[in-house]
Amino acid sequence: MNAKRLQHILMFVTCLVVLLAVAARRDGKLLGHALSSDNRQQAKATTATPLQQLQDGTYVINTTLLGKDILGYGGPVPLEIYMKEGKIQKVNALRNSESEDFFAEASSLLTRWNGKTPKEALTMKVDGVSGATYSSRAIIANMRLGLQYADKNTSQPSVWEKMGLSWKYAAGLIVVLMGAILPLFFRNKRYRTLQLILNVIVLGFWSGTFISYSLITGYLANGVNLWTSLIPLIMLITAFIYPFFGKKNYYCNNICPCGSMQDLAGKLTHRKWKMSQQTVKRLTLFRQLLWACLMAMMLVGVGFSWMDYELFSAFILQSASWMVLALAVVFFVLAIFVPRPYCRFVCPTGTLFKLAEGKK
Repeated sequence: MNAKRLQHILMFVTCLVVLLAVAARRDGKLLGHALSSDNRQQAKATTATPLQQLQDGTYVINTTLLGKDILGYGGPVPLEIYMKEGKIQKVNALRNSESEDFFAEASSLLTRWNGKTPKEALTMKVDGVSGATYSSRAIIANMRLGLQYADKNTSQPSVWEKMGLSWKYAAGLIVVLMGAILPLFFRNKRYRTLQLILNVIVLGFWSGTFISYSLITGYLANGVNLWTSLIPLIMLITAFIYPFFGKKNYYCNNICPCGSMQDLAGKLTHRKWKMSQQTVKRLTLFRQLLWACLMAMMLVGVGFSWMDYELFSAFILQSASWMVLALAVVFFVLAIFVPRPYCRFVCPTGTLFKLAEGKK
């Protein structure tokens, strides 16, 4: 084994260990398993009784245990379903690790089932909320399991139901597979431009699917649901596994919606700003120091909220904060004159990929 390959392996393992530590710090668990006795006791208390009856005759179905394997963007999305006289009175979302802004969008679903019987609710066709796809999909899946439990309906959802298959999901899967496979064998400027456009429109604005620190940390803390997370898993393979086979920076160059948007902006003009080597080095050092500071903050247990403000969330227009949208506009304009300014000089997730490859 040569020195470069060994360095790559060691850096990958180091990054993985650091990310596991961050996940444990933020959520107190790894791959869905609570680490402290307090967390285990809390989990036991919340999952012991999926069904309870209140004094006024209201039944409360808690999906914490029923839907423990159903993951949103940041982890499980448990619900409490209140039923009285055979009809759903209200649905409350329990504590979860979803982004507050995105989950606020998905929470609009919670009233859709009010006034329905379990049988009526199970036959309803409820679509996910655009802009909070994973959170809304998790809410719908938890409702289905809770209603089946209430109605003593134990039928298992099909593979397609587990995947939440829709035109949006199918299109996203096709585009990510195109990006993961075709550039390995086919190089053409027109095809690359098409792939960049599809990455932005389908993966970015339509499905809101991309790799971010929040997604990685959520997977390490809560585990991964294969069916609902197939597209992000393919992305993660291109980001972390492809480089072991010589395909460095593959995800960023071929799939990432944010990188694709900047590449498309760069095609608007051939007139670029000339930057000195010293300026490039200083900006690169800034990116590295920024990453180190953010990781240090999280390792001591503070500052996790920055993950909700990575530039990727600007693609989810309905939920993105004005600050993220403003930064996205700034970097889009800069990308017209400077190749990939956010990727090269800011992106914490991209820095993670570079370090995992043994690069700076």
